[in-house]
Amino acid sequence: MTEDLKRRLQVIGLTEEDEILFEPFAVHAASWPGFSEIETISDYYEAAQCYIRTVALSFCERGVRFASLDGVLISPFAEIGAGTVIYPNVQIRHGVHIGRNCVIGSGSVIENSTIGDGCVVNATQIYQSVLENNVKIGPFCHVRPNTHLSEGVKIGDFVEIKNSTVGRDTHASHLTYIGDSDVGERVNFGCGTVTVNYDGKHKHRTVIGNDVFIGCNSNLVAPVTLADRSYTAAGSTITDDVPENALGIARARQVNKDGWVTKKNESE
Repeated sequence: MTEDLKRRLQVIGLTEEDEILFEPFAVHAASWPGFSEIETISDYYEAAQCYIRTVALSFCERGVRFASLDGVLISPFAEIGAGTVIYPNVQIRHGVHIGRNCVIGSGSVIENSTIGDGCVVNATQIYQSVLENNVKIGPFCHVRPNTHLSEGVKIGDFVEIKNSTVGRDTHASHLTYIGDSDVGERVNFGCGTVTVNYDGKHKHRTVIGNDVFIGCNSNLVAPVTLADRSYTAAGSTITDDVPENALGIARARQVNKDGWVTKKNESE
């Protein structure tokens, strides 16, 4: 980085450590000639827009395709495989590797993560995690650090996953929280499932075996284990381990009060 460019940045209130495309200016942008003549902050932002577009277009030469460049921000050090399609308003930040033939949908943010081949990421934020091949996730999901989604996993809308490993072909289609969990293969999470991992002082892990079926609106109070091929009944709060091939039921039995509405209306 030249002394002249350092001076030009200082004049407009910036430094070589200020970030552009998720990297310090001095690391990559300083070598781009478009910044060499900036005099004002307006000049800088005009040059920055050209730089952002130039970086995005450089990925086209490697076989990446864009539905539109509007709002697309990609670190110049990202690795993106050929055949991947990127939609508008996507951020691919520092430390990202994306495989071949993926679809990265609008509203997605990916940081310090690896995405395998053939993945679909739709309006999802992913941080410090790994998605193996052919994972489908989104929209409106949050993948927090130390998550590993194995091949063929499907995660639907409004799902949050944190510090968990999820086995092959497991599905969590909507409205689920998976935190501090070790999940096996071919597990089905019903809508509204929550791994209750925090007791107010400490985090605890949930262990779920292979081929487990978790009924809708189940609370799994950790530490707890659901063994292979076990089921939980919808609406259950599971506090004890469920053995293999067993159905765990933890809810009050329904009672119907015949004629209750008629009596209520007559008393009013």
